[in-house]
Amino acid sequence: MTATPITPITPTTPATSLPTTEFAGPASEEALRRAATALTAHGFAVEVLDDVSAARTRVRDLIPAGVEVFTSASETLRLSGINEDLNTSGRYLPVRPRVLAMDRATEGDDIRRLTSCPDYVVGSVAAVTETGSVVVASGSGSQLPAYSGGAGRAIWIVGAQKVVPDLGTALRRVEEHAFPLENVRSKEVYGVPSAINRLLIMNAEPFPGRATILLLRTPIGF
Repeated sequence: MTATPITPITPTTPATSLPTTEFAGPASEEALRRAATALTAHGFAVEVLDDVSAARTRVRDLIPAGVEVFTSASETLRLSGINEDLNTSGRYLPVRPRVLAMDRATEGDDIRRLTSCPDYVVGSVAAVTETGSVVVASGSGSQLPAYSGGAGRAIWIVGAQKVVPDLGTALRRVEEHAFPLENVRSKEVYGVPSAINRLLIMNAEPFPGRATILLLRTPIGF
């Protein structure tokens, strides 16, 4: 099989870079349909929903009460209220609050295990393509083991602005749009800049049904 050449992105982008507006608008209904069809053919479960409210309800339907849930750091989850639903409702066993209360110096191994293989991981991604791939960028990589296969189930809520034609465009979206916004957020929340230290590209889900993508018709998140 001949691989399509992809221009690598740089590990970091200057902190003064501003996000491009090219990737801010919602994809068309036709683009959403093409992405959903391709992702489904690659083993992902895909549901196209109208808005955040529908996604919030669907997440509750998909996750049974009493299971362990790890929420990745995500503006989509924060803005939608899903983060609060999962971590403070008392319906689930939330991993994030537990991890935040642990000592990284003395309990680092326990933190790593908790975040790597929860029953469910819920978050978002940087881009999905009309050819059926999912792209995730991370500074720490803490969510990547669960995303890529460690979690029993994965659920990603994806705003319509994250749908792009192909993998090359997805990587441009990471560097030119998502990263500058995340860099600002990271400095505000953590006091340090972000970086594109790790990239996860999922071209298929080898265990059909493990990963569900809730693809929205409206934009949300980075």
